[in-house]
Amino acid sequence: MENLKHSLKMPLFGNTFSPKKAPPRKSASLSSLHTLDRSTRELELGLEYGPPTMNIAGQSWKFEDGQWITESGGNVSNRELQQLKKRNGQLEEENNLLKLKIEILLDMLTETTVENHLMEKEVEDMKTQHLRKK
Repeated sequence: MENLKHSLKMPLFGNTFSPKKAPPRKSASLSSLHTLDRSTRELELGLEYGPPTMNIAGQSWKFEDGQWITESGGNVSNRELQQLKKRNGQLEEENNLLKLKIEILLDMLTETTVENHLMEKEVEDMKTQHLRKK
């Protein structure tokens, strides 16, 4: 068995594997764009960089002069935002209550209408019975 192992060794490669060292990496960017100032880049590439913008809960905000400003132009403080959210919650509750009241009133109207139709039918039936008895 040992003869087989010795015969399988390849003296050409040796016993150890030692790869060549990788050459040092080149610079990260071969482009010279990073050396250009903003106005030159905009001119050369036609890029227009605007202030950063984001959309939170359906309201659009942009960052200008070190502050986040709503797209509508107003600068809303955190306190005002909390008050508006609280008022919005109150109005939603009131709206839900009013919807419930409308639904109850419609049910009451339907019930009254049905009772009225039943009473009218009873009156008609009584009239027809009274006329038959005569």
